[in-house]
Amino acid sequence: MDKRAFKTTVYTELSKVVKAMANPVRLEIIDLLAQGPFTVEQLATSIDQSVANTSQHLQNLKNAALVQVNKQGNFVLYTLSSKSVYQTWLSLRTLGMEFNAEIEKTIGDFRQEVNATVQGIKAENLSEMLEREEVLLLDVRPEEEFHRGHIEHALSIPISRLAESLENLTKKKTLVVYCRGPFCVYADQAVALLISKGFKAIRLEEGYGEWALLGLPTRQTED
Repeated sequence: MDKRAFKTTVYTELSKVVKAMANPVRLEIIDLLAQGPFTVEQLATSIDQSVANTSQHLQNLKNAALVQVNKQGNFVLYTLSSKSVYQTWLSLRTLGMEFNAEIEKTIGDFRQEVNATVQGIKAENLSEMLEREEVLLLDVRPEEEFHRGHIEHALSIPISRLAESLENLTKKKTLVVYCRGPFCVYADQAVALLISKGFKAIRLEEGYGEWALLGLPTRQTED
C-alpha cells in the first residue's frame, strides 16, 4: 500500500465515525447514554422521536461502533461502547460552545425565559462542599436514571415531583441541582422553581456523566 492509499483509507474510516455523530438526534442519544443503559423505547420517549426513527439512529451509531447492545432478561439495552465516545462528545460540545456564539445565546435566552439563575458551580468545588456538608444536592433526572448511577450524597427528586416535595427541603442550606449537563433543561426549571419559593438554589454546571468521567464519587441503587 502506497502513502496516498494508506492516508485515504484511514481518513475515510475516521470520517465514518464523524459522520455517525454528525446528526442532532444522534448527538442527543449519546448524551443520554452517558447516563447509563437505555432501551430504544426509553430513548424514543426522551428525545421525542418514534421508536422506528430512534432505532435507525441507533443502528447508525452501532455501525460506527459507538454504541453496543446488551441483553438484560427480556430487555435489549443500548450503551456507549466506551468512555472515549462520551469524551469525544464532550470535546465537540466544548468546541461548539467556544466558537459558536449561538449555542451560548440559546442557553442564556432559555434560562432567562424560565427565570433560572445563571449562577453555577463546578464539579471540583461541589465535591469539596459536599464533604463539608455545606450544601444539599438534588438529582432532578427521572428516577430510573438516578438508580442507574448518581452523584454520591444526592437526593432523588425528579423535576415532575419537585413542586410537591418542597416542604421536605430545608432553606438553611444552598440547594445544588443537577441533571444531565448544560443542555439539560431539568436543572434550570428546578432552580427557577426553587428560587421562586424562597430557596437559595444554583445548578451544577456539569451533569452526572461528566462527574463520573472525572472519577468523582458515584453510587448505584436498586430499582
